[in-house]
Amino acid sequence: MSIYDFELERPSGEKVSLSQFKGKVMLIVNTATGCGFTPHYKEIEEMYEKWHEKGFEVIDIPCNQFAGQTPGTDDEIHEFCTLHYNTQFEQFKKSDVNGEKELPLYKFLKEQRPFEGFGKGVKAKAFGAMMKLRDKNYKTNPDIKWNFTKFLVDREGNVVKRYEPTVAMKDVMKEVEAYI
Repeated sequence: MSIYDFELERPSGEKVSLSQFKGKVMLIVNTATGCGFTPHYKEIEEMYEKWHEKGFEVIDIPCNQFAGQTPGTDDEIHEFCTLHYNTQFEQFKKSDVNGEKELPLYKFLKEQRPFEGFGKGVKAKAFGAMMKLRDKNYKTNPDIKWNFTKFLVDREGNVVKRYEPTVAMKDVMKEVEAYI
């Protein structure tokens, strides 16, 4: 199974094969409009504007599974993102990333890059403590823990990195640039 074997759905219901992104670097991210990490949209858009012409794609999948922080319809989510962050990359249909109704793509991503921790620092420790209250076994399961978990896919379709939302965007940007 390859990343290019998966399809996503646009808000219109049209299916999009990830095979159309062969040869490109992809950042796949589950997003939210009302989260403390929502400002990540700013840097994600900066990366898109800077590297899109060089073969960089953002795969934005809004998700409402984490504290209901992505309310509204797909159209309302899109309007919020374009109004507040001037996003130009495509957003796909709001979807689940964990559980019974999770996108098959996310099952694959989590198999390729399971959870490895939140990193170091105050934010990481605080987030770990919060997760422990929600799920005592959070460290041992590959589930997406929160909004703005990112997966980096290289030009050959390899899932090369998973970034938890606690990873500084400047670090994500630096690593993504190495693949451009």
